[in-house]
Amino acid sequence: MNEEADAARVWFRWLRLQTRINLAITERVRELGLSVPQCDVLTTLTEREGVSQQELAERLYVTKGNISGLIDRLEAANLVERRSIVGDKRSHAIFLTATGRQLADKGIGVQRAFVAQTLGRLPAHELAALDKLLVTTRDLVREQTGGARRVRRSVAR
Repeated sequence: MNEEADAARVWFRWLRLQTRINLAITERVRELGLSVPQCDVLTTLTEREGVSQQELAERLYVTKGNISGLIDRLEAANLVERRSIVGDKRSHAIFLTATGRQLADKGIGVQRAFVAQTLGRLPAHELAALDKLLVTTRDLVREQTGGARRVRRSVAR
């Protein structure tokens, strides 16, 4: 088999694995009464609360319209609250409620358990090799998509 065919085989294996992982996480998070995007919002807010909807959208790689709907539903469920930002009548800072923080912690626990049951079972040297390959591949994708600047900016926050 030539290198191009090998790369395509690995690519499709990677995509199938990503789908399988997403389905497994979706199932586990759904047991908490959340969608994966809702869980992403809650867990992201555990890292830093008080961010604007726009900043949250950038951190999660979703549109401002998507984040607005997510925040609306999470607010209606009493999981987050919007607070006015002093000096900016159009923007709101997003904070977890006590219930939202508890659910976020459960969501983090679900994800950590899945990681422990999968990647956590790899020997340290294989995990390190996988990490190195992922970083290398990420950088190749960034070169092709022009996304390096946007990703670095978002991660730095």
